[in-house]
Amino acid sequence: MAASNPRAFHEEILKDLRNVGFSDYEAKTYLALLLNPNATAYEVSKAATIPKANCYTVLENLRKKGAVQAVSENPIKYVAIDPQKYFKQMVVVTQMRCEKLQESLTHVGTLPQEDLVWSLNDRDSVQIQIRKMIDSATNHLWIKAADTTLEPHCDALQKAAKRGVEVLIILFGNDVKRYDFGKNAKVYLHEGNGIPVGIAPTLITITRDFEEALVAEIGTSSYGSYTKNRPIVNMADSLIRHEIYFAEIFKELGDSIHEKFGPALIKLRQKYLPASQVKSLKSLLKKIEEPT
Repeated sequence: MAASNPRAFHEEILKDLRNVGFSDYEAKTYLALLLNPNATAYEVSKAATIPKANCYTVLENLRKKGAVQAVSENPIKYVAIDPQKYFKQMVVVTQMRCEKLQESLTHVGTLPQEDLVWSLNDRDSVQIQIRKMIDSATNHLWIKAADTTLEPHCDALQKAAKRGVEVLIILFGNDVKRYDFGKNAKVYLHEGNGIPVGIAPTLITITRDFEEALVAEIGTSSYGSYTKNRPIVNMADSLIRHEIYFAEIFKELGDSIHEKFGPALIKLRQKYLPASQVKSLKSLLKKIEEPT
């Protein structure tokens, strides 16, 4: 991205700086100083496209954060602290503060965490929670998802399988080999064919060790729900467990089921799915059945 679209690359950097606590002006100033080291406040304000009247305050705030420093007096010029050094220090300081808060807040009170359902409101929070569940698994991970949705987590799933976690995947798609992680992994194509139905291409359901469950949609707008609530976790486990039953049944009786209910159970689905999803499924089946 940096070479092909520098502006988009810089916008992404500014967004990430804001996400770690920089104000909009601070983010623009820090980036401007990286691109134009040893600059006066006037030069910084021009490069960062911020008002000169605000620039001294912004530079002073960044100096207090340890992100910039003055290197001369007449005129005063500034340089950005090396990002490698600054952000490594930020990680250490932030971790220490978080650990201190964890310890302090445990003495304030406790919340019934197991009863709550947490809302995940963007792609990053969904992906981070999925990764946490994979990394903390000790017994099993049951997953129902499309191959494209699981792709970012392949390495983590492989590591889980290697440490003895039973990884079982009900897969929409056809790239079964991509998720073959050895003896501790088992992959079933959904209903024997992996044909996506409804919002399946962007939906993921994952449960861990009968203790946690997450359901999310990862698409243009990403959101989901995560919980340790026992009845809800049991419901998600039951959903995937019945998908496993179906997978085993389709493996043995797939031809008969196909003959009775049509490809992708279309004769059943058209009775119970929303009309828009039935239309999309029929269109997809038509494309699959057309000779190439």
